[in-house]
Amino acid sequence: MLSIAHLSKKFGNVQALDDVNFVIQPGQIMGLIGQNGAGKTTTFHSILNFIRYDGQIAWKKQKITEEVFNEIGYLPEERSLMPKLTIEEQIVYLAQLKGKTAKEIRPQIDDWLERFAVKGKKSDKIKSLSKGNQQKVQLICTLIHQPRLIILDEPFSGLDPVNSDLLKQAVLAAKQQQATIIFSSHDMANVEEICDTLLMLKNGHVVLNGELETVRNSFGKTQIYVKTPKTQEQLQQLPHVQSVIHQKGQEYLLQIADETHGPEVFAALTNGHYIEEFRQQPPTLDEIFRMEAGADNE
Repeated sequence: MLSIAHLSKKFGNVQALDDVNFVIQPGQIMGLIGQNGAGKTTTFHSILNFIRYDGQIAWKKQKITEEVFNEIGYLPEERSLMPKLTIEEQIVYLAQLKGKTAKEIRPQIDDWLERFAVKGKKSDKIKSLSKGNQQKVQLICTLIHQPRLIILDEPFSGLDPVNSDLLKQAVLAAKQQQATIIFSSHDMANVEEICDTLLMLKNGHVVLNGELETVRNSFGKTQIYVKTPKTQEQLQQLPHVQSVIHQKGQEYLLQIADETHGPEVFAALTNGHYIEEFRQQPPTLDEIFRMEAGADNE
């Protein structure tokens, strides 16, 4: 379990983090979101003891020290591979820093390269790989020693949808092994797809914290997706409908002020007749992010 209590950090006159609190349980994935400069990387660097901070950070109820670094897998946002090494040399070198032996790691490398669909042989030099394949090698270096605490800073950056799915499967596999996982991302679809809990920072302050569905539902089920032959003008005339957005074809998004008005909108729209799709739900995480990033939460 990773526990953060009253975490604060100041750089000169800039309050990078201000009383940040959260807990992540084993077998749980937390998405850390926020605009650039919100404090995400500072949070990671505090956990890793890269910087001095105020507050308490505990891993398995103990302070994080060099003795437990072997249990941590960290993928920084900046890529830090050594271009003149081969893939095998790079993976073995970083695994040895985590307490593994070359004898343990070498037999696993081919399987990991296949799992991440790395285009290159383990004897190829890092500098010969594309940026995408270099990133996948760094992901392998992060995970191959089977860390119990995994910290990923923008892991999906630069990956196409196919390779993003490969990473998601690796993260979910680590979750099944009861790893504690925290990652940052600007892609809310990735966060929404695999996270159990969510923490959003704005200017170093926590503005959202909790289980993902609980956070979403707290905004109310005020959006209704419908598929209907009715026109946008007809939908706008329905009771309690504040706005109508035409998405594509016969698909529309209706905005209502209060989720309790959903049944009345449904009755007025269908009038007892069949409708192909009517779905009432809270805003998407991407929409919530836009609302909170632009709101005054201080």
